[in-house]
Order: sequence, then C-alpha cells, then structure tokens
Amino acid sequence: NLSRPHFHLPADWISGSSPEFVGVSGIELFVNRLDSVESVLPYEYTAFDFCQAEGKKRPSENLGQVLFGERIEPSPYRFTFNKKETCKAVCTKTYDTKKLEDKQKLDFLKKSMLLNYQHHWIVDNMPVTWCYDVEDGQRFCNPGFPIGCYITEDGRPKDACVINSEFHEKDTFYIFNHVDIKIYYHVVENEALGARLVAAKLEPKSYKHTHPDNPDCSGVPMDISNKANGEVKIAYTYSVSFQEEKNIRWASRWDYILESMPHTHIQWFSIMNSLVIVLFLSGMVAMIMLRTLHKDIARYNQMDSTEDAQEEFGWKLVHGDIFRPPRKGMLLSVFLGSGTQILIMTFVTLFFACLGFLSPANRGALMTCAVVLWVLLGTPAGYVAARFYKSFGGEKWKTNVLLTSFLCPGIVFADFFIMNLILWGEGSSAAIPFGTLVAILALWFCISVPLTFIGAYFGFKKNAIEHPVRTNQIPRQIPEQSFYTKPLPGIIMGGILPFGCIFIQLFFILNSIWSHQMYYMFGFLFLVFIILVITCSEATILLCYFHLCAEDYHWQWRSFLTSGFTAVYFLIYAIHYFFSKLQITGTASTILYFGYTMIMVLIFFLFTGTIGFFACFWFVTKIYSVVKVD
Repeated sequence: NLSRPHFHLPADWISGSSPEFVGVSGIELFVNRLDSVESVLPYEYTAFDFCQAEGKKRPSENLGQVLFGERIEPSPYRFTFNKKETCKAVCTKTYDTKKLEDKQKLDFLKKSMLLNYQHHWIVDNMPVTWCYDVEDGQRFCNPGFPIGCYITEDGRPKDACVINSEFHEKDTFYIFNHVDIKIYYHVVENEALGARLVAAKLEPKSYKHTHPDNPDCSGVPMDISNKANGEVKIAYTYSVSFQEEKNIRWASRWDYILESMPHTHIQWFSIMNSLVIVLFLSGMVAMIMLRTLHKDIARYNQMDSTEDAQEEFGWKLVHGDIFRPPRKGMLLSVFLGSGTQILIMTFVTLFFACLGFLSPANRGALMTCAVVLWVLLGTPAGYVAARFYKSFGGEKWKTNVLLTSFLCPGIVFADFFIMNLILWGEGSSAAIPFGTLVAILALWFCISVPLTFIGAYFGFKKNAIEHPVRTNQIPRQIPEQSFYTKPLPGIIMGGILPFGCIFIQLFFILNSIWSHQMYYMFGFLFLVFIILVITCSEATILLCYFHLCAEDYHWQWRSFLTSGFTAVYFLIYAIHYFFSKLQITGTASTILYFGYTMIMVLIFFLFTGTIGFFACFWFVTKIYSVVKVD
C-alpha cells in the first residue's frame, strides 16, 4: 500500500560522526495516470511506451479512485534512502518508423506532448512536485510534470518549451527523458531514531544520450522531428539526492503544495467579500419578511366585523386553496425524495471533509464517502417521497416508490454509462471497469432500493400531513397577474441570489475537476453550503409571499423551481467556463465535459429545489396556523 515509510537511522549517523548513511531502506516510486488540461481523457502509465516495472504488484484502489480514473502503478524507479544516484539509466526505447507498431507508439507520444500531457508520480503517498518561478516572484509547485513539449513550425515554443533556450528547432518535439529528483526528510529523534519523508521535488530535463548504456547526462536536448524517419532512440535516466529538512514536520508536509496553488492567493478576500454580501442580503430579506408579515398578521387579526372581513385581501383569501394538491404531484414527490437524499449526503460529506478525513492525501475518499452515503440514505428518500405523495392525495404507492428508486438515479447512471462508453472507445484510464460497474449496480439494487422501499413503507404507514386549514371543494379563480408575479419571471429572478453566493467557489470546484488542481478549502465550501441553504430558503419564501399576496396559491412547483433555477445559472456558467477558461480540444473531450456537467446540473437542481420547497412548506404552514380563519 501507500502508507508512510519510517526509515530507521544508525545512532552514529544521527549524532553526526558518520558522514554517510549506510542503511538499506528502500523507497518506491509509484506512477499515476497521465492527464492534460487540453483533454478530458486521462491515460494509464502503461498506455505509453515508457519504462515499465516488471513483476511488481499494483496497489489496491478504493471506489473513489476508480470512479475518478486514478490508476496507481509501480514504477521502475526505486531508491535507497540517502543513497545519491547520478544519471542512472532506467531503460532505452527504440522506434523504427518503418514498422507500423513502432510508428503508432511514437505518434501517440508526439500527440501526448502536443496536448501537454503530464506525469503524476507518488512517493510516500505524496505527489512528486515540479516547482518553478512564476509571475511576481512567486514559486508554483505543480504536482505533475510534462512528458515533453513542441516547437511549432513558425518557431514558437509551446507550454514547457519556454524553460529552455536550447529548444529552438522548428516543428520538433523535445521529450523530458531525465529527471533530477530531490527527496527531503525529517529526522524524528523521539521515535526510535527514525526519519520521515516530507517532500519530493523534481526537475525535468532533456538529454540526447550519446551512449545510452553509459549515460553522462550532458549534451544537446533529446529532439524528435515531426518528420523523423528511420530509427529513434530514447534513453530514460534519473538522478536522486536526499536532503534533511528540519523546518517541515510530517503532519504539515502538504502545506508547501497547497500554499503555492494559484487560487490560495487571489481569492481569499473575494470569497470573504462575497460571503459578507450574501449574509447582508439574507439579513435584509429576513428583516423585510418579518416586518411585513408581522404587520399583515396584526392587521388581519384585528378584523372582527363582517365588513372588515369583506375587505380582506392577499394571502388570507386563498386559505381554502393553499394546500390544494399540485399538478404532477407524483413527479414532485419523487424529486423531493431524491433531493432529500442528495441534501443529507452533501451535508455529511462536507462535514467529514471539514474534519480533515477527506483531504487530498486520502485519495478517492471524497467520492467514496459520497457514494456510500447516497446508497445508505435511500430510507429518508423513500420516506419523504411517500409522505408528500400521500399528502397530495396520491394512491399509486407502488409507482411512487419505484420512481423514487429508479427515475433520478437511472438518469444519472444512463448519462454516466454513455460517457463511460466513450471513454472505453478512446482507451482512457477514466473508463470504469466492468466489474466496478457491476459493483455500483449491486449497491444500487441490493442496498439503496430496499432501503427506499423501507422508507416508503413507513412514510405511507403514517397518517397524511395535517394542514392547519381545510381545502375548499371548488378551486378559487386566480386573478390576472402582473408581470412580476407571473411564474416564469419569478422563477428566473429567484435563482440569481443563490447563484451569487456560490459562483466563486464554483470556479474553484470546476478548476479542481477540469484543470486538475487540488481542492482543499472545505471550510469555505461548507460555509458557502450553509449560506446557499439560507439564501435559497429566504429568496423562495420572499417570492412565495408575493405570489400569495397576489392571490396565486400554486406555490408547490413554483417554490421548487424558483430555487432549483439556480442550476440553470450553473449550466450557463459551466458553458462560459468551457469556452473562456479551458483549452479542451476534440469532440470526445467536449462531449464528456458537457455529459458530466449535465449530471452535476441535475444533482444541483434536485438539491436546491428541495431546499426551496421545504422552506416554503414550513413558511406556508406557519403563517396559516398563526392566523385564525373562520
């Protein structure tokens, strides 16, 4: 596994009397999938013709790692602790462009360099980082490094080719076939004189080794002409050194990577500013609601005479219709059940993430936690769907529980399966193996569905939800509505404020997914989640109150769609992000981006819509139980 190694050191070496460490503790380097910001398709290390580790067993992966397409494998790079190596040969790859198989391997390598595919190496469960200077004198540590780079036909260097002035040949690829690795360790004297690895950094280089069997790591870069014919030899080498680092503790060894991420510097103030604005707006909405509603209740309760009663207007006039079952009550109850499942899953997942259980060091833990929680939360989904469907007067309980179990999860799985077929066809490492798909279906059918049936059983067994006022037999006619109280304008306006409190965090989340950056600001994300819940609730309640005052009592679907419309803004932002921020090319990558985006939009729609409905249901129940109706 990838658990931390603990290297024991001789006592004389610790004291400084011995100049060189003589231990034999081995350090193994693992390789992860290779990915690119210009393509959604990651590939396994073995898909490329790099040096392979023979006869080594790959570490086991959890469900989250498989779903994210991580493929951690052993590598031929293996070091001895504190033993310095200089220009050590790993292997030599030879390609004869006259042979079809060799030409295909070389072309795949060139295409990967053209799309700037990146290696991801792991030592002691830590990414081996490539640190380099960026603008304003800052230093950025990238948890990956490129395969190589390309000089265009007009002599313009692309991507990493700018780091070396010797890369100048036009229409030529330069491959990074050598790495200088430096491993930092921290001596722990109070634990039986051991040492722990606290950082691993490398610098990629390119050398055209004259003697591959006895390399000296000098000379001109390893160039591969785009029109190369004949035989091409690429010799892979590495150098490794060790350095004691007294200032970095093992518990804080990830800090230097996270602190160097671009988004840790540019948006702290913006996030806080956004949160303050949203809190202020939420407070204003709450204050307006309390003051206006308090005056209405006081005025209505003072009406004692019949003449006063005839002058009633607004939301009290629709008390006989306010709890009238909505159209398509079956579908609404199913959405509420699935939304409840997602809401609880999100809250618990973010709570555990804030406690540090789902940090980037625990690979795949975030997705594993979310999937397991969703499976186990089938009971509240079935219960909520059954309770509201029964309160809507529905009697087809079998159809209700089946739709709750299969409708929304089925849409997500169908989309996911189609995306997986595309990944299979492209040979990507992100393609889910058949066995994992069977395991996911087993979790769904054998655990989630039975739990949903159990929840629905208890939901239908209980009495229907008691409403504070009776429903009239004849529906009241709804008067002509102004533009602002019509359904569509209200729904469109209702999603603006909730989206305003999440779009900054949404940028970071999309960056972590599509630009392969680590996301670790779960504290801010949890705070934004709470504010999103509050904002969705208050915006929906405010618009619901305006509609009731306009004597429009169709609040159930409108409350769900008002806050659920935030997902439409999410979709618009995702489209904008694709065209303005990403460099993704290719039809398959584009289809995959929008396919996975639609899954996220559907989940977000159910999540926010359920919040709005519950808030409005609580509000309507409260105001009609406070006001006494004759």
